Amino acid sequence: MEITDSFNRLREYCEAEDFKGWDPYDGLNSKLFQALPLLPKSALCRLAVIQGMKRCPLNLRRPLLVPKQHNPKGLALFLQGYCNLYNVETYGRASLQENTTTKAELLRKINHLAELLLSLRSKGDYHGACWGYNFDWQARRLFLFPAYTPTVVATSFAATALIDAYEITQNRQYLDTALSSAQFVLQDLHRTPHNRGFLFSYSPLPGNDTVFNASLLGSRLLSYCYRYTNDSQQLEAARMSVRACCDSQKPDGSWVYGMLPVQSWVDSFHTGYNLDALAAYQENTNDLTFQQNIDKGFTYYIKNFFMPDGTPRYYNDKTYPIDIHCPGQLFITLARLHKYGEQQPLADSVMNWTLKHMQDEKGYFYYQIKPHFSSHIPYMRWSNAFMFCALSYYLLNKPLAISR
Repeated sequence: MEITDSFNRLREYCEAEDFKGWDPYDGLNSKLFQALPLLPKSALCRLAVIQGMKRCPLNLRRPLLVPKQHNPKGLALFLQGYCNLYNVETYGRASLQENTTTKAELLRKINHLAELLLSLRSKGDYHGACWGYNFDWQARRLFLFPAYTPTVVATSFAATALIDAYEITQNRQYLDTALSSAQFVLQDLHRTPHNRGFLFSYSPLPGNDTVFNASLLGSRLLSYCYRYTNDSQQLEAARMSVRACCDSQKPDGSWVYGMLPVQSWVDSFHTGYNLDALAAYQENTNDLTFQQNIDKGFTYYIKNFFMPDGTPRYYNDKTYPIDIHCPGQLFITLARLHKYGEQQPLADSVMNWTLKHMQDEKGYFYYQIKPHFSSHIPYMRWSNAFMFCALSYYLLNKPLAISR
């Protein structure tokens, strides 16, 4: 079927690029910008460069000498995707192409990506393994994240992918590295008291402590580690963060992005992140306290962010810009919540819409669709690694969608 061809074209594109690429936020990697004596020292200029290049529908990165690089979160998404593909083949659910990729070839990809991920750990005085992004990033609140500053988001994706890689390869280094990341969450992140618990910060830097999905990703990671360690400290910290975030859920099942007034929007894929993290916490800890929050959140998610024809929506109150994360996260969320059976028509309609409107004939996926000027730039982490992972979940959980 079309999904098989779509996935193989994406895989061929990403493998040909060796999983390197550009990113929506990598403007400060421009060698021309770095050569200017004053502009890199100005927070406002740094912000203008990042936002300007992110919003421009034309790709200025090649003339501005922005190199294609490996991004740790992107590598983690690819690693998770290849682990899913290995399990597709293991369970005999589907052939991914006419000349089926062998399990040995998939195993080589898993080890290659895991080793790359290990090599890109953030260096510094941190208590456990952690990861950041391969570019300086200027936040709108005018503080700077230097390249490879570790974040709970990148670390959560990297560590959980390494755990899955360990379960396939039995390479103890992958597991030990991943389990050490719990100490990064417990000791290096700030905790902001909120409701009956606290929120983990986005990074060890000050001033980024108010985002619900980031805190829940910290809980998600701790729950994965708890499954192996049975460490009560990890369980309690994860529970306190989950409790604070669930206490902040609106009566209709929605979450705003964060606690600050400027973070009061409700969007699609961060809602999906929240549901994924809550379900992972529940599965890994057997704590069913928050099932009602998951149920309410999921009902809100599918009713507000997807149109009858499969068109995904970015916000609860408007459709555009349609970001590739909006459809992609659905396939991951359905897998985590074991909802493919009951939501098959939704999954299929969103998949058909996405392949028709957001995949290029060369195999890569577009960043965003807008009413007038869309961005078709092939971002490796944001678009292609994310959709590679999302499609692998679809293949793993919807075997009847694929013909042998």
